[in-house]
Amino acid sequence: MKLNLTGLLLLITFISFAQKKLTISDIYEKELFKEETIKSLNWMNDGQYYTALEDNKILRYDVTSGKSDSVIIDGQALNLKIDDYSFTTDESKLLILTDKQKIYRRSFTAVYYIYTFEGKELQKLSSKGRQSYATISPDNKNVAFVRDNNLYFVKLSNMSEHQVTSDGKLGSIINGSTDWVYEEELYITKAFFWSPNSEKLAFYRFDETAVKEYNLQYWDNGALYPRDYRYKYPKAGEENSTVTIKVYNLKDNTTQTVDLGKETDIYIPNIQWTKNSDILAIKRLNRLQNQQDIFHYSTKFKSATNILTDKSKTYIHATYTDEWIYLDNGTHFLMSSEREGYKHFYIHRMDGQLEYKATSGAYNAEKLIALDQRSKTPVLYYTSTENGSTERHVYQVDFKGKGKIQLSTKPGVNTADMSKDFKYYVSYNSSATSPKEVSLIMTKGNKLVKVLKDNAKLKETIAEYGLTEKIMFEIEAADKKLLNAYMIRPANMDSTKKYPLLLYQYSGPGKQRIKNDWYGDKHFMWHQLLAQKGIIVVGIDCRGTGGKSEEFKKMTYMKMGKMEAEDQVATAKYLGTLPFVDQDRIGIWGWSYGGYISTLALETGPEVFKAGIAVSPFLWKYYDTIYSERYLRRPQDNPEGYNEYSIVRNAGKLRSKYLLIHGTGDDNVHFQNAIALQNELINQGKQFQSFYYPDKDHSLTGTKTKMHLYSMMTNFLLENL
Repeated sequence: MKLNLTGLLLLITFISFAQKKLTISDIYEKELFKEETIKSLNWMNDGQYYTALEDNKILRYDVTSGKSDSVIIDGQALNLKIDDYSFTTDESKLLILTDKQKIYRRSFTAVYYIYTFEGKELQKLSSKGRQSYATISPDNKNVAFVRDNNLYFVKLSNMSEHQVTSDGKLGSIINGSTDWVYEEELYITKAFFWSPNSEKLAFYRFDETAVKEYNLQYWDNGALYPRDYRYKYPKAGEENSTVTIKVYNLKDNTTQTVDLGKETDIYIPNIQWTKNSDILAIKRLNRLQNQQDIFHYSTKFKSATNILTDKSKTYIHATYTDEWIYLDNGTHFLMSSEREGYKHFYIHRMDGQLEYKATSGAYNAEKLIALDQRSKTPVLYYTSTENGSTERHVYQVDFKGKGKIQLSTKPGVNTADMSKDFKYYVSYNSSATSPKEVSLIMTKGNKLVKVLKDNAKLKETIAEYGLTEKIMFEIEAADKKLLNAYMIRPANMDSTKKYPLLLYQYSGPGKQRIKNDWYGDKHFMWHQLLAQKGIIVVGIDCRGTGGKSEEFKKMTYMKMGKMEAEDQVATAKYLGTLPFVDQDRIGIWGWSYGGYISTLALETGPEVFKAGIAVSPFLWKYYDTIYSERYLRRPQDNPEGYNEYSIVRNAGKLRSKYLLIHGTGDDNVHFQNAIALQNELINQGKQFQSFYYPDKDHSLTGTKTKMHLYSMMTNFLLENL
């Protein structure tokens, strides 16, 4: 085990400067360190303007100056709180989302309005109840939405409302939206799609009748009796919803059901229309999630053809390779895949045959930004890890993989938002040494037009509080592979003293927390506060995390937790040998998967850690089908994988000071997980601390909750490290 010491030698240098003391209130109540950015950016059709939502106003900006020249909509004047908005394709109308109310992590209901610029008319989309996921048709004549598990559309010509489905029922049938596990693990909430000619609506139908219920109990701030909330949650190895795809024809009010074969124990991670309004494309993923098939369904002949199959020896993470676009030429489609060991973009003919590799090499083409299809050889804009796994840079390349140009010039994490005519883009950059900078760039020549947000005020606040640099470095894993890490150290370090150290990690498969960016995660400022209180904080991405090769990410398959915990223990052991670290005062903490790994590391490395915190840790067998089975298969297929690295099974090994935290209203990682762990710790005679937040979900949201949570965790560490 060794460390790349570049930059870390600064740690043993005595530094002296004034430093204003951070408080929990500064971070989570006053939000003094919140970055400025541009939200809800929409490029206008002419390419000369874009709009953005600021202070409840939709402002129009001139790209030649980067300055706002008009107010498109003033929410206050309309007596509306605008949460989001979208234009019709001809920009004659605006769909405004207001009063957004969360259901789960991504799902919501809202109240929508249509604003017509001619006549300045504001109309409620529907007065018959709240709606979800309202979407304008390509011809700008209709808006579809979901209400109470049924699909509807409104004709904008007369604002008449039409019902597409009628069998929707809570806990049974869902039309046009998704069940809990699809929302959480496949990131789908809106599950309906307009055909290019606006004459058809393709949509998902979930039959979750066979899925077992989970019962959440809410105390509702002191109600006389607690409130039960039951919803369908498929745990590992249990029954899933039966999912079918249907196509509704607006012209004759008929509905087709797509036949994808006899096997119904499958997932459908994506559907979309090709450029042909008679051909619907569908991705089908098997239950083991190691084979993905693409089907083309003909609404004319009512038949589906399998045109492409992707297979993996481990798993296919459908949401990590979800770029899938049918090109304007009608003869090709673009898709992303990890089939060659890294994520890359491929161009296929409509019959599924590979035509071009747009990107290739020992790096990940991580995110598709835009496609310029105006020429015979279209251009792809994307971000990648070609400059290193902690960096993200913006590139352009043609579909044949030729003419690659790096557009981003500043080190760190970069992304972009391209104008519709590709003449300009808005650049977003941050690094470990600088918060986010938002700039308007002319694509030709890559020329800066204007810095839109420089976060100058935030930089002044950072200097005032004397925040220390997030130093990036690499450290060896237990098997000698290099892991990405960062260190936040106390200012004014005394080279003659040893300091306590806290390891932070998430460790979840394919996730990456260690990047050359400013915040990186929501805990960054709290880590700065701990550094001010004399604790060194080290963040680490262990084996199985993202940003590197498919092999690095998937080596934990079927034995989740083993390598992740080994790497945390090995890292702590090595850091304990450094001259400025007190090896007897090392701690670890994490949230969700990080809570699981921090607990397992405490159990499997009791001689290394003095204390640890786990927020909302989970047990594989209690978690959902898609997630648990993707990495471990079903419990009946891999009982050892579920049991050997269970934090309940290893509870008897715990010797460190331990704080267990959970929300009782957690619909994701159920409170049941904490109860099972606590029961076993009690059975094993282990003393520990626990705290449960009434009615709070997995994120433990709310200012007062955050204030209490981070104050409690700070005090625990100061008392036990």
